[in-house]
Amino acid sequence: MLDWSSSTTPPHADHRPIAHASPLGIDATLEALPLHAAQLDIHLPSRVAAEQFSQFPELPGILLRDQQTFVGVLSRQQFSEFLLRPKACELFLHESLSVIYSYSRLSPLVFPAETPILVAARAALRRPSERQGEPILVTTPDGDRLVSAHDLNQAHWQIRGIETQVRYERTQAAMLQSQKMASLGRLVDGIAHEIMDPLGFIWGNLSHVDHYCQQLLELLAAYEEGDAAITETIALNELKEAIELDYLRQDLPHTLNSIKGGAARLKQLASSLQNFCHIDEVYPKPADLHGLIDSIVLLLKSRLTTQIQVVRQYDALPPVPCFAGQLSQVLMNVLTHCIDDLLSMAARQSMVTDRTFATATASAATLAKAPQIAITTRLYDANPDDPMGDRWIILTITDNGPGLSPSALQQIQEAFSIRQRLARETDLATCYRLVTAKHGGKFTVRSPVAHGPRPDDAIGTEFEIQLPLYSPEG
Repeated sequence: MLDWSSSTTPPHADHRPIAHASPLGIDATLEALPLHAAQLDIHLPSRVAAEQFSQFPELPGILLRDQQTFVGVLSRQQFSEFLLRPKACELFLHESLSVIYSYSRLSPLVFPAETPILVAARAALRRPSERQGEPILVTTPDGDRLVSAHDLNQAHWQIRGIETQVRYERTQAAMLQSQKMASLGRLVDGIAHEIMDPLGFIWGNLSHVDHYCQQLLELLAAYEEGDAAITETIALNELKEAIELDYLRQDLPHTLNSIKGGAARLKQLASSLQNFCHIDEVYPKPADLHGLIDSIVLLLKSRLTTQIQVVRQYDALPPVPCFAGQLSQVLMNVLTHCIDDLLSMAARQSMVTDRTFATATASAATLAKAPQIAITTRLYDANPDDPMGDRWIILTITDNGPGLSPSALQQIQEAFSIRQRLARETDLATCYRLVTAKHGGKFTVRSPVAHGPRPDDAIGTEFEIQLPLYSPEG
């Protein structure tokens, strides 16, 4: 008789395709795959097995038993190949299953249910080519089950795809962190100066505060020793003059303010470093975009010489959902690119000035224009009539440097393609990937110089970053 194990569900429930409740993980085991528990007594006619294979197309094989003893596995592939022989159907369909099994007896691969899918799949792929379609026998606490080779291979390649994606994301994260450390390495001298400057304020003023406190303590001690009814004695007046009490009253608040200012600068610098080196979590979080910009400008302050002006025009913005650490790297790369262009322009102008007086006169107009970086933010509403419509944050960073040549602009835009990014991950290509792939935004580089002559007051290079501002329901 046909045995469907001890399952209380209908027979077909064991053989229809089972949709996974969640995607397979890297450590998924054979228990996550569709398991088939169809069993037949080996003495039944072969036509019973033919009926079951016809009724359940997903059934990879049947477990054969003699009474309650497990005998072996009769796979769909073995059964079909046997019946394809000349006159096999007429001769053997009425014979018992033991006859067919005696001709096609093969030992199946056996794995416990807790075996990882990757381990079972690798073992199955090492089988001879003629046995690649044979099912896998899985031992479970509820009895033996069968897994089809198709389901096993499909799950195997799905997990391999997940592995590849995880490796890629880890590589990208490591590359991003490496770029951050490289950026900090280039800035370490300037950042050390930024740290030492407020530390000098604090350290230099602490000696004055200590001296002032000692003098005030002496004055208080003199009051305590004097007569309570007579406070304005000659000795006290002499002590006040000795410690310059009037000057102390004026200078002590200024000294404390200097210490507070230095401590505030140190706190701001430490916060900027912490935000820049931060490793983002799985999901984006609302962040203050203007705070991110200001922190990166502070880290780059050592490279922003007095000749380079940074003009910031901020619109009123809500918190922007983003990966703050990744967006900080984008800002660092873009601003560094602008600073490098402006410093290169200043160096070339200085060399030209040293050559000839005539050339210096010709470049005077250019030198009169101070190098500048303009940072603007604004809120763009694609559909003002819809309060919950498509809204974007548009961040523009421009410089008035020499701009990009047509070939340089083309190379940058070609670097944004997937093929070029895999070959060589440039700083701007990293920006493009982080803005578009990780934030669902847009990253555009423009340079009017690449399209012909420009007026003296035109921009050199413009970077535009668009970030979607999703509604709370979105």
